[in-house]
This record gives sequence, structure tokens and C-alpha cells, in this order.
Amino acid sequence: MGGGSGGHITPAVAVVREILEKKPRAEVEFWTDFKYYKNVTKLTTEIGVAWGEEVRRKKSTYIRVRRIPAGKFHRYANWHFRDYFVHIGVTLKELVFGNICGFFGFIAGLITVFCRLVRKSTRPNVIFLKGGYVSLPVGLIAKIFKIPYIIHESDVVAGLANRLLMKKAAKVAFGMPIPEELQAKHPNYVWTGIPVGPEFKPVSGNKKLSLKKAFSFNPDKPLVVITGGSQGSENLNETTRAILPELLKFTSVALVAGRKHYEDMIDLKKYENWEKASLESNFRMWEFNTTMDELMGAADVVVSRAGATTIAELAGLKKAVILVPFARLPGGHQTKNAERLATAKAAIIVNDLRMMEKPEILLDEIRHLIKSPRLRADMADKLAEEARADAAKRLAEIILEEAKSGDS
Repeated sequence: MGGGSGGHITPAVAVVREILEKKPRAEVEFWTDFKYYKNVTKLTTEIGVAWGEEVRRKKSTYIRVRRIPAGKFHRYANWHFRDYFVHIGVTLKELVFGNICGFFGFIAGLITVFCRLVRKSTRPNVIFLKGGYVSLPVGLIAKIFKIPYIIHESDVVAGLANRLLMKKAAKVAFGMPIPEELQAKHPNYVWTGIPVGPEFKPVSGNKKLSLKKAFSFNPDKPLVVITGGSQGSENLNETTRAILPELLKFTSVALVAGRKHYEDMIDLKKYENWEKASLESNFRMWEFNTTMDELMGAADVVVSRAGATTIAELAGLKKAVILVPFARLPGGHQTKNAERLATAKAAIIVNDLRMMEKPEILLDEIRHLIKSPRLRADMADKLAEEARADAAKRLAEIILEEAKSGDS
């Protein structure tokens, strides 16, 4: 199961694909939150017969997608006491009202999961938890009924839900290498890498040119893709707004503004000029692009947040990247993800808060990379070393092994 963000869903879908490749008649239920229910249904339809709670039919290969209530507990890193008053709107909306709603959502999740798992005849053999707040009520109830569960943690720093559930997990799979001393203490820890879809693979030079053409960009110009993920990043969007006129002097730009912030950026459509179905301005903006593998595959440089799944996808594509970690996330896991790659010279980091004060910082880094094809190639090679193409396959094997053990 997965939810809460696309970074939890797409890896889980990749694992489901592998499970059904190995066991086509396996019965799979994918539990997700209400917000991502439609997204999961659409993704799973591509690999099996996806059917929701309103449809009651059985197929030889199927994935049942079910909604689950969940509550997110908002916490922010790098905030001092005064920040709670400076950002009073965020404090009241998210940290006060949001956490009250989150608490009741969490309780509703516990009740829902309990009702689904209380009947022994319908309990699963094994549960796969991709992390995030949606996993917490499922893992807690699974412990009560002694249903084995497997956790996957993508980031350098484990999230709160995973930290609370790790102790009783049958296996804990990590996206990042495990230090030897930690592995020695926890034999049930395993390094699998981060599962991504098979479409995230390096593209040839000719394929990259054809992809640029497919998106209506000039194939002879470099292309920068800027994305804050499925929901978008307000800071990346606003910085793009500030530097876009200068960017378009030396590169094409594709901005994925995100579902949450697209309407706030709609004025940038004035830069998207078409003439007889031909893009004249070399700028395009999307709310969300359903073929991110192709869009990022067409890019010469990708500017992105530093979520672990996004990094894994970019590593699979073998891209030169500029990472802008979201500074307020609890645990600072995006910052630590990015710092590890910067140390290996596999990515460039731009500080989120400094970028907002001086947008030209991002402009200068993009210009530097565009003018340095050798540097781009070296960075892409180093980032590609992070990719583990067999991550989804390995996780599927672990899940099926545990399911077999639980059934015997």
C-alpha cells in the first residue's frame, strides 16, 4: 500500500507489476488515501485489471484498489520560535487545524483497517508498506493481528511512520545502502534500492532529439525541465517566474507547475506562444505531465526537489540534475538525500531559502551546466551509479517469500 504523495505510490506500483509478473494469479489489494485513489486506479489499470470498491468482480489477474482514511501530522524543520508567528497563516492552517484533522483522520484509519482485517478469512498473507502517514494505521493494526508486513524506506533518514513500525517488521528494505554496523544489529534490514518503472532508463541521443520534437521544442536547443513533483513546488515555480525571461535567452524550458500551484502560475502561459501548431517560444507549462519519463528523458538538465523516488527516476534516466531540497520537511531528509549526491559529485544543490532571496542563484547554476556538456555527462554518469534496476524485482521476491512463509 502507498499514498500521501506520488513518491510513495509509483514505487509501490512498480513492485505490484513485478509481483504479477511472477505470480499472475496473485490477489493484490492496493490501499491508498482518498486523494490518490484515482491516480492509483489509473496506474494499476496498466498492469492488471484494476477495480474499485464499487465493482465486485473477480479476474484471474486483478488489483483491487481501496480507499483508506489517514491523517497527516504536520511538522516543519528549521523553524525557530519566531517563525510560528511570522508564518501565522501556515501555523494556524496546517500546524493547528491541519493536525486536529490529521488526528481524527488517523483514528478513522485505525477503525477502517481494524474492520477490514478483523475477519481471519479475509486477512492478507503479507502487507507491503511503502511508508508515509497512510501506512501507519495499517501497520499498527497488522501488529495486533500478527500479520507480517514489509516496509520500504527510500530516504537517507527514515520517516516517522516507518520509524514507529520498523521494530516489528518482518523485513525493512532500504533505498539507500545500509551502514555495516546497522546491518549487524538488524539482520532483517536489506538494501534493495528504490523501485521505479521500467520506462525510467537512459535514452540515446537520437531518442532525446525525437522526444524534444514530440513535445514541440526546438531539438537544436538545450532543454531544462523544472518540476516540483505531482503537487508542485511554490518556491520553484516563483523562482522560475523570476528568471524565465533570462532562461529563454539560452535554453528551452518545460515547467511542471503541479496540481496544487498551477492556477497561481497561469499567467506564465503568455510565454507559451504557438504559430500554426508550432511552438515559437520554446516554453511550455503543465499542471502535471503523465509521461514524466519522456519529458525528463528529453531534458539536458532537470531541476527538481530531492525526494528519493524522483532521484531514483533521474538516476535511471541518467540525467544531470540540480536539486533544491525542501528545507521545511521534518528530519531534513531531502537535504540529506541531496548532500549525499553532492558529495559524490552526482548532483548540484541549490539552497531553497537562499534561492527565494536571490533567484539568480538558480539561473547561474543552470547557465553553468548548459554551457558545460562534459560536466553534465560526468554528473549523469555518477548519478546513474545510484540506480538499481532490479529494485522492484528484489522487493517482489521478498514479499512473495514472506507471503509463502505466512501461508505455511
